Amino acid sequence: MKSGTQGSKLLQGAFILSAAAILSKLIGTLQKIPLQNLGGDAVFGIYNTVNPLYTMLITIAMLGLPSAIARFVAESSADRDESEGRRVLLLSAAITVISGLVIGALAYLGAPVIAGWVGNSHVIPALRCSALGLAVVPLMAALRGYFQGLHNMVPTAVSQVVEQSVRVAVMIALLLYLTGKGADAATIAAGALIGSAGGGAAGLIVMLLYWQNYRRRVSVAQQSAELAISAASETAWTRSSAADTVREQTGAKARKLLGYGIPVMLGTLAIPLIGLVDVFTVPRLLSSTVSESAAMAQFGIYNRGLPLVQMVTMLATSLSVVFIPALAEAKHRGDFGLIQTRCSLSLRWFWLLGLAASVGLAVLAEPINVALYGDAAGSGTMTWLALTAAGGTVSIISAALLQGLGAVRAPAIHLLAAAVLKAALNLLLIPQQGITGAAIASVAAHLFAAALNVLLLHRMGHLRLRFADALVKPALLLAGLGLAAAAVSLGVGSAAAAAGFGGGRTAALAQSLLGVLAGCAVFAAGAVALRLLSESELRQLPGFGPRLADKLKKLRLFP
Repeated sequence: MKSGTQGSKLLQGAFILSAAAILSKLIGTLQKIPLQNLGGDAVFGIYNTVNPLYTMLITIAMLGLPSAIARFVAESSADRDESEGRRVLLLSAAITVISGLVIGALAYLGAPVIAGWVGNSHVIPALRCSALGLAVVPLMAALRGYFQGLHNMVPTAVSQVVEQSVRVAVMIALLLYLTGKGADAATIAAGALIGSAGGGAAGLIVMLLYWQNYRRRVSVAQQSAELAISAASETAWTRSSAADTVREQTGAKARKLLGYGIPVMLGTLAIPLIGLVDVFTVPRLLSSTVSESAAMAQFGIYNRGLPLVQMVTMLATSLSVVFIPALAEAKHRGDFGLIQTRCSLSLRWFWLLGLAASVGLAVLAEPINVALYGDAAGSGTMTWLALTAAGGTVSIISAALLQGLGAVRAPAIHLLAAAVLKAALNLLLIPQQGITGAAIASVAAHLFAAALNVLLLHRMGHLRLRFADALVKPALLLAGLGLAAAAVSLGVGSAAAAAGFGGGRTAALAQSLLGVLAGCAVFAAGAVALRLLSESELRQLPGFGPRLADKLKKLRLFP
């Protein structure tokens, strides 16, 4: 009964985080439209140059401690030691706050140096504005890790949506104000980056409110018990040089947290690291054949497809925080059957979802491009970038599974190898194929990292690979998805052209939305028909799962 309750709670947390990830990423994607349409290619290029740098700095400042907090809080919660979980949070929060302030100050003062590495002085104001977010985001992330360790995903979900909403609101307000004042591209881009600090502050306020409410809900009995444990611990410390012992235990705990968190941080750097490879190579390589301004404009066009892929990988990233504490807890209890079930099921479904997103985005690349950005420039490049969704999704989830099982260094090494491959392929392909070569290099890098992670899980005995589930059945499903999306999109485009609305953004938007709906419908029906989704798995979904399973069983879609 306990295992079933925990499994249900895990699935509910996954559902909540997935919904929040989709909503927050949709909000984040919408901000790309006014940024590019109102700011122009130069602003878009500067923003997409600085944003990966900001992501990298935030990742470094957090030191991987949110994942470490989630794991150790999950273990202490399993042992019913709530006071230990809070001590982990307080120590980690202190470390992340200091780290964020130090790195933020270095980034602000060192902005001219970083701009020199990039090769464009126009990024200096944007770099300095983005550094402000380092003062608040690490603490917010630490609090999220604590609640995730308790399997309570609601605070993280709510703070994600609030953070993203405020960030975009601040960015758009400053974008309208600065463009109305006739500010230059560097100033407008800097205003856009201030939104990151505003959103981070709003998200931190939400997490602090949840923390305050959580503390109020702790029962008097629990508080008394924890005080007794704390008093007993203090008495024991007093008997053996209290001050020295406390310092030693705090230092040992900090080393344990950092020993787990830093490799996780290095692994998490993979996605921004691959983006940073592009930041430091694509504009320079393009500049060998075109002017610097034209190279930056091409870099902006290259980045058009990334928000769409990030919608998929953001979902995987949000759900990955569910699997880390869940697997850590299962390993702590020695439940290896549960570990294998969760690894197999999660990888199989995220592989399918990543492939479905890749095919759908690739088929609908041109209408999506026109709908969002007003023209079809770079649609071929966007098609290739869409294919990174499959490898990127599996890479993120498989890394989370390995981290939850204690193999925290391997994903970092694998992703570093993928970044090296990306850099090498950029150097080889960009001079020949331009930004399309950079997109092809990204596909190869993400698939390479995913393959290394999956093979390691297989060697560890936590995963059984089946050719039919991984390739044969998905190929049939994806063929139907792609054909449905393409047919509906072409049909809508032809109808719009016949009605005199062809070629515009409205017609492109209709093609995109209806094509996505058609693809999703075929994917859902095909998954059931090919038995890729069993009745028991569907019934585990919270809310609508059991009712949908009953209806499908009445239609004899389940045996």
